[in-house]
Amino acid sequence: MNGDVIVMRPIELKRLELIKKAIARELTQVEVSDFLGISYRQVKRMVRRVKEEGDKGIVHKLRGKINCRRIKDAIKVKVLKVYVDRYGDFGATLAREKLEKHEGIKLSRETLRKWLRQEGHEATKRRKRKHRLWRARKEYYGEMVQMDGSHHDWLEGRGPRLVLMGYIDDATNRAHGWFYEYEGTIPAMDSFKKYVVKYGIPQSVYLDCSPTYKATVRETFKAKFEGQGTGLSEFQRAMTELGVRVIHAHSPQAKGRIERLFRTLQDRLVKELRLARVKTIEEANEVLKEYLIDHNRRYLIEPARLANLHRRCPSDKELEEILCLKKVHPLRNDYTVIHESKLYQVMERTSTRSIEVREFIDGRMALMGRGRSLKYKQIEQSPVKRRKRLGRKVGSGRVRLRVERWVNLYPRSPLSAALS
Repeated sequence: MNGDVIVMRPIELKRLELIKKAIARELTQVEVSDFLGISYRQVKRMVRRVKEEGDKGIVHKLRGKINCRRIKDAIKVKVLKVYVDRYGDFGATLAREKLEKHEGIKLSRETLRKWLRQEGHEATKRRKRKHRLWRARKEYYGEMVQMDGSHHDWLEGRGPRLVLMGYIDDATNRAHGWFYEYEGTIPAMDSFKKYVVKYGIPQSVYLDCSPTYKATVRETFKAKFEGQGTGLSEFQRAMTELGVRVIHAHSPQAKGRIERLFRTLQDRLVKELRLARVKTIEEANEVLKEYLIDHNRRYLIEPARLANLHRRCPSDKELEEILCLKKVHPLRNDYTVIHESKLYQVMERTSTRSIEVREFIDGRMALMGRGRSLKYKQIEQSPVKRRKRLGRKVGSGRVRLRVERWVNLYPRSPLSAALS
């Protein structure tokens, strides 16, 4: 009043109108309390204040005053400076955790997010998502494990580019992984062996259609029509011998749990490796081992049914004989075998006509005949076949006539000199 502008919210305008009717005795204060959903004593206080102060008595007394619990500006400046210096590409959630752990500053996630948006620092953005059909989780722990390899610059240029072979249980979100230099059959088998030794053999694995995990059309054709091989990739063959069902996904979204795990690790684990100043694959695996303990403690969920379907892990020798590369080659008459363009000499007699070459995870190799390991040695220099003399090739008169014509046409060529 008296020329002053009073700013009110819609709910305050509604309250003022009803309070004025209570003052004019058009409504009782009990009826006004029912309409506004507040207590009768609160209505009495509002009536008294409007009588004493006028319309502005309906406005809350703390409006426009600084909150006594407000975070000091000095702390805000410090937080933003630390964020720019150390956590420039961290999201609000992860940055809040690091600020509390390393700096001793406790903030809510939304407060930090608001500060970052005001300064234009927040790195994370919402992504549009395509519509997908939802698949329910498996009910039992160990019923299905999703598996894949993640190619990423995990060390951010401080060391070689690595591949993370990751595993996640579909029912419980329990994660497992190990770093390798490349994604292939040997890393897949080695990482699966580490999983089996720690947790047991799962009922099934869910993975993509990479040639590492699924035989190509050419291999399948040979197995079906030429009788060469089993028609399975080496990893499929090993899973079959272990009694593990292999399920192939035809899109990344189908195995979304392992993909989301990789997205989390490519954000959080990369920063943990950066803070630890990791430069080698050995150091990366040590940090990964410690990180997964905290990760599983935080994100592990309880399965729908409590039974554990992981089977007992076989002995090391059985795992070694299954999780290896196996190729069958014919044994030649001189007891030699050609494998990967290299020649090997079998040092003992055997009645078999085919040799199974096994390449183990640790780099060793064995030649097997009738289920028995055979002694062998590599022939470093293969024997050179003697070439037949050129004169012997010139047998018939017609060929001799062609040679004579060549010599007559090109008398100075090296070939003419050799023929003559």
